[in-house]
Amino acid sequence: MESLCYQKDLTKDFKDHLSIIKGQVEGVIKMPDKSDDPAQILNQFKAVNKGFEKAQHLLLDEVFRKALAMKITEALDTCQGNCGQEEKIAIIRNQFPDSELYELTDKMKKTNLI
Repeated sequence: MESLCYQKDLTKDFKDHLSIIKGQVEGVIKMPDKSDDPAQILNQFKAVNKGFEKAQHLLLDEVFRKALAMKITEALDTCQGNCGQEEKIAIIRNQFPDSELYELTDKMKKTNLI
């Protein structure tokens, strides 16, 4: 099966966000030695958790959704009515706008098979 590679412009914001989270986690690791305020440490944990939530959203909505849209376009360009996959492509294309974020990876795998 073809690997799911993404264009660098799709993953840049996601990777930048992960770098920020990495710095926050490194700060949290040092905090018990530097701070005697448990509330401060807890606040940093909350910030890291929010960062992970945003990174997850970036991955699903920005990277996966855009990659799937590009795959659908590529499939439509490749199969112009005579490849035997027209029905599958039409189903994925019609479902795309209403797809839940967590369904995107499955749909991406299906388009790779087409």
